[in-house]
Amino acid sequence: MSNQPLPTPEQIDALPDNGGDEFNRLIFEASPYLRQHARNPVDWYPWGDEAFARARELDRPIFLSVGYSTCHWCHVMERESFESPGIAELLNRAFVCVKVDREERPDVDEIHMKVTQLMTGHGGWPNSVWLTPDRKPWYAGTYFPPQDMPGRTGFATLIKHLDRLWIEKREEIEEQGDRVGEAVIDLLAGGGVPDAPEDAEPLGRLDLDRHLHELRRTFDSTFGGFGGAPKFPPHGSLRILTTAVAEGGDAELKRILQFTLDSLERGGIQDHLGGGFHRYSTDREWLLPHFEKMLYDNAQLLATYSRADRLGLVDGRAVTEGIVRWVNREMTSPQGGFYAALDADSEGVEGKCYLWDRDEVISLLGEERGARFCDIYNITEDGNFTEEGTGERPGTSIPRLLESIDTVAKTRGEAAVSLAAELSEDRARLLEVRRKRVPPHLDDKVITSWCALFAGALAEAGACFGHPNWIASAQRAIEFLFDHHLVDGELHRSSREGVLGPLAFLEDHAALGNACLDLEAASGGDRWREEARRIADRIVERFTHPSGGFYDAAATHDYLLVRPRDPYDPAMPSGNGLAARFFHRLSVLDDDPALGEIADRSVAAFTSAIRRSPRGTEALLEIARARMGGGEGRREEGGSVTARWDEGSLRMSLDRLTACPGDRIAVTIDGRFGSGGRWQSLNDPEREGPDLNVEAGGVEWHELNRDATSVSGELVVAEGTDAGAIPVAFRWVGSPCRESACLPAVERVLRVALMIDEARGS
Repeated sequence: MSNQPLPTPEQIDALPDNGGDEFNRLIFEASPYLRQHARNPVDWYPWGDEAFARARELDRPIFLSVGYSTCHWCHVMERESFESPGIAELLNRAFVCVKVDREERPDVDEIHMKVTQLMTGHGGWPNSVWLTPDRKPWYAGTYFPPQDMPGRTGFATLIKHLDRLWIEKREEIEEQGDRVGEAVIDLLAGGGVPDAPEDAEPLGRLDLDRHLHELRRTFDSTFGGFGGAPKFPPHGSLRILTTAVAEGGDAELKRILQFTLDSLERGGIQDHLGGGFHRYSTDREWLLPHFEKMLYDNAQLLATYSRADRLGLVDGRAVTEGIVRWVNREMTSPQGGFYAALDADSEGVEGKCYLWDRDEVISLLGEERGARFCDIYNITEDGNFTEEGTGERPGTSIPRLLESIDTVAKTRGEAAVSLAAELSEDRARLLEVRRKRVPPHLDDKVITSWCALFAGALAEAGACFGHPNWIASAQRAIEFLFDHHLVDGELHRSSREGVLGPLAFLEDHAALGNACLDLEAASGGDRWREEARRIADRIVERFTHPSGGFYDAAATHDYLLVRPRDPYDPAMPSGNGLAARFFHRLSVLDDDPALGEIADRSVAAFTSAIRRSPRGTEALLEIARARMGGGEGRREEGGSVTARWDEGSLRMSLDRLTACPGDRIAVTIDGRFGSGGRWQSLNDPEREGPDLNVEAGGVEWHELNRDATSVSGELVVAEGTDAGAIPVAFRWVGSPCRESACLPAVERVLRVALMIDEARGS
């Protein structure tokens, strides 16, 4: 991957159509991934008419290479093969070479990943597929080393072999292409499984219970999560577990959810210095991450930790604030959109930016605090980091927590509050130093579905934790998508530096629709519901499948072997899962059974797939659960915030988060304490229960009732209060009392964002 700067737009405009002597045709593309390959000696074409016409004209096969800009092994194959003049000469002589950014063209990626999986039994990126001139696949693989290795054919040898096969066995190859093409069409046209027959038994509670049983069975009780290495954050499972626990799920489900979230938070998969989460863990214990950072992972984890915090299952504030700080600092465009991803590599080495030597940390923080930081964050003399490819240990470490800060404080005999504050200062100091290192490559395109997914989670988290600025950032991002990605009634998949990518897919429309509903729930007003309805109309018009559910691509997406319709969730919810969620939520909010019927038909269309692979279709399974009467969808007119610590927890619930001047909002604050515990007021020893006061201009707290563990009252919004988001903070002080003694006073602040609408009738 060349680090040389690219020419200016004016210089690019002056280049010949083939890119000239220094570049290939990818120099004219907006995709950062394609531009990374613009200086390759390979005569790359982007996916499109020009490449296919050239293949037919020369009667040559197409070599299709699919990847993405933050893919480590894509970079490796580029350095080893695509930057090699010798290998480039072989490719250019035998094939028409086409590069695809899988994030811009998920339809092309999906089709050809199925090809590779069918032909080899596995998949991955870079994905390498050979096609006939009429785009039928006949050979496939993933990464190839440049030269022959024991047990592996080198890329140069393979190119020569495939060229010879094309010349000598053309008829057999075309027959192979026909067979593979037909198999892919059969697989993808039906969503990977046959459509559910009309008389098929609908999904029921037994199906949901089987899924939960599978989660119990595969739960890793030692390290959290499910199964062995590599481990990805189990987004769909976490979402379903959160819903199940909220509906009164058993203690084991609660333990699985809590332990997994705690393990993710402590592990090296979380960036403890800079915030946010890496893509996945290469080992079972969440220690050694694959270091790329994807916006869609962090969007889903932001939402999950917010919901779990709201239920009092974890203290999600630190995790969520870390994610948001990272996105604000590194992943937000000047116009407000959210960028796609950060690379795994720095200076050609995976994870180099994130690793620490113990002596370096001590020299930066001082002997005492440096040694303490290293002990707490597992930065060892020998290093805890192991190279994924070579298995070597370079003596460096990735920060991770073996225990929570509260537990560490108890063990060390330090006050948890002061220890947490000092560690926060230490992390900030190390982050300042880390930011002077060569950073990973930033993929600064804005992808509609990813940006919308994060904006929706940000709006929800802002309401949960009382951050109106988060809600404002979410709104700015959604407005960016409407202002820049929606052109002449057509939504586009992506943009970069003002250049639009291809037309949007089902997942883009559905994610944007859900984000509009998230924003409405957090900020109020009618605008976002109206936008959601318009999106719903476009989805029905452009993506509806006659058997129920939706195509992933519109009919206007050309060059396709087949129009896919996929129920499976890869790294983010499937387009069909997002669409089912969207129509279900909109049907509840609008009290419109017809919209609910669309969601029902979407789930019913994939009954066979859901039964065969419930873990792979959790986005649809979640909506099946909701349509049976539980789960997401009931409009949340209020919100709740929870504070947890060693001696107990405090939960504040409001009956709504939007109000007008003069309104009264019911509030309940409940304490949860150990056996026999209660709270003693510090200001009035004769009165049980905590002391509370509200800190917000224009809002007053009227207490109605209190006992040892709860307080209920009303927030009263003063007449004349300006419209907009205002933070409401309840400062709570109390002394936890046991049977024989009262413990030191505890102070907590619970914050919530209250959205004030204009006065009624104005």
